Amino acid sequence: MQGFQITFFTRLDQKYDNQMLSEWLMLSARELGIRGATIFAASEGFGRDKKIHAGHFFELGDQPQEIVVTASEEQTAKLFSLLKAEKVDISYIKTPVEFGTTGE
Repeated sequence: MQGFQITFFTRLDQKYDNQMLSEWLMLSARELGIRGATIFAASEGFGRDKKIHAGHFFELGDQPQEIVVTASEEQTAKLFSLLKAEKVDISYIKTPVEFGTTGE
């Protein structure tokens, strides 16, 4: 199957609709029929603001996160339409991929 791998970048403390943005994005992808999404916690990084973000023992809220989604072209269009409609401001990388399963 042809589609896209989309990696979104956020932080643990970023919220949308009173929940973590990463969780909202993962659940929204599931509601759109996307077969899988994974949230990765990063140890350190920097983004548009050039500030170093890191998860520390006493302050995990600044910890960088990646949400990786693999979706068809149609699902990807629906996901980005949702983000636009909900006015979600999030950085991403979108890469064309072939994906599937090895089982029957």
